[in-house]
This record gives sequence, structure tokens and C-alpha cells, in this order.
Amino acid sequence: LYTAPDSCEGRCEEPYSEEDECHCSTECERHRSCCGDYHRHCQPEGFSRSRDAISDEDLLHISEQLYKADHNKARPTDITINPQYQASPDETGDQEDRSPQPLYKYVNEELFSKPTYASFIKLLDNYQRVTGREEDVTAEELREQDNFLKEVMKTELMKKLFAFLQKKNRYGSEQEFLADLKEMWFGLYSRGDGEQDSSGFEHVFSGEVKKGKVSGFHNWIRFYLLEKQGLLNYFSHNFNGPWDTYPDVLGLQFSWDGFYKEVGSAFIGSSPEFEFALYTLCFLARPGRTCHLSLGGYSLSIQTYPWTKSTYGNGQKYIATAYVTSP
Repeated sequence: LYTAPDSCEGRCEEPYSEEDECHCSTECERHRSCCGDYHRHCQPEGFSRSRDAISDEDLLHISEQLYKADHNKARPTDITINPQYQASPDETGDQEDRSPQPLYKYVNEELFSKPTYASFIKLLDNYQRVTGREEDVTAEELREQDNFLKEVMKTELMKKLFAFLQKKNRYGSEQEFLADLKEMWFGLYSRGDGEQDSSGFEHVFSGEVKKGKVSGFHNWIRFYLLEKQGLLNYFSHNFNGPWDTYPDVLGLQFSWDGFYKEVGSAFIGSSPEFEFALYTLCFLARPGRTCHLSLGGYSLSIQTYPWTKSTYGNGQKYIATAYVTSP
């Protein structure tokens, strides 16, 4: 009998095969490779007992908790932005600079001396932005990765995320969580012809250039630092979130060294650990699907995709991308 390759109908407990588009055995949650209808059809016992499933309600609750725990976010007086022109959907692709002024009028750079910000910023210059060029990871860069993870894990926000995931049977210890974070975010894979040229962190936070266009690049700190250096030109925005404090969300059009980004959504004024936590949460709970959250009483959705062409550990997936979806 033919069954849809992306469904678990009639496939529960089917043995794992690398050739399958998605999987339906109890191990698929650990590997983040379950089909979208896995819980509906299989309702398995063991690791994926229904009480360990992360419900939509769980996501709304934990995201509000993480929002409240972002003690390192910018205060309203720390950042002044100048969004200028709001582009309509049919204008985002025309590569026209409709905003003569920079996006950032003022950023209190004392923020950047906080340990999570300082360790995050150190990571940003570790990458070759053009896909297809092998990444040469030095011992110093590996130390910088470890230091960033160590600093974010000290925060109340990341401790809350770990406690939630541990309660849901995703991780047995903080060490296990930390080791998996390092692989899923910093593990290298190939977006080109076999070169180890990309990682989730590089794509999402630092940005890449692929086929003459900006790919990824969803971070406000990276944007501000490049704009300040004159390497990035803000064109317009197509979405401005409902928040009247930070973190806010913008959908952006910009040019990076002449390479264009049609819509680059980003949190504005959040701490590095806040973005890192939300993207991780959504990647673990809803890989490849829209993840519905709540921040300060407002709805927000994050889309993540796993990298499907290579795995690590026992078949686990790397992060291909993660970003806020704007309406």
C-alpha cells in the first residue's frame, strides 16, 4: 500500500531509514525527524509518552516565561530606531533604497559589555559569508563557541528553557543539553558541493551570501554593527511588530556590501540568549513547522527548518534556519 512519504499514517514504529523524508518510530523526536502528524497517528509510549509532547499551550506558556526572564534586553532608552519607509508586499523585491537615513539612530553600546553580548559579538567575525567556501575553525573560535554557550547557560532565561525541556524528557542533564546545543547550532555542514561551509549559527545570526543574495541574517546586533561600519544600507521595512518596548520585531529590506535581502525579519533589542532560546525551543518542538508563541500578550510565530542532507550523533538534525515570520 502506498502511504504519503511525509505522513505517519500506517507507518508507526516503522524502522528508521535514511531515505525516508520523515520518521515515525519513538526515536524520531530525539532525532527531530518526526512527520508532522506523528502524534496524531502514533501516540507512542516510552520516550514520547503523550505527556512528554510539547503542546501548543505549552509553547505559549514557556515563551511568556522566557520573555519575562530576558533581563539583559535593551531598555526603551537604550535604542532609538528610525524605520522611515514601510514597503508594501510588491515593493520588497525591487531593491530600491527608500530610507535615506540609517535604521539605528542610537544604541547604548554599554549593552555590548554584558557577558552574553560580548561573547556573542566575538563569534560574528568567525565566518566566510559566501557559501561554498570551507570554514576553517580555529582552536580560538572553538573556545569562543564554548564561552558563548557557557555565558548563556548562566542566565535565568536559558535555565528556564532547560528545565522545561528536561521536564518534557528531551534531555537528562544540562551537560547533555549543552553538548546538543553546540552541535545543532555550531556543527558544520555543506550548503555547497561538499565543503563544510555553513552552520545554523552562521546562517541565522551572522548571515551568508548565496547566489548573489543575502541568506539568513536575522540579528539586530549584527545589523547595527555593520550599518555603523558603513557596510550595510537599510532600504525599508515591511513589518513593524505590535510591541511598544523591546524586544520588538521588524521585517527589513537592506543591502550588505551590494548583496540584497528582500525580507530579513529580526528581533530588535533582545538579548542574544533570548533569540537563541526561542529559536532552539521552536526547532526542538516544531522542526520544519510554524511555531506559535506569545510575548507580552502578543502572538508571534517562528519558522525553523532542519538541515536534511547530513546529521550528527544518532541521526540528529542540524539547524538550517530559524526566523520570525511577519504577517
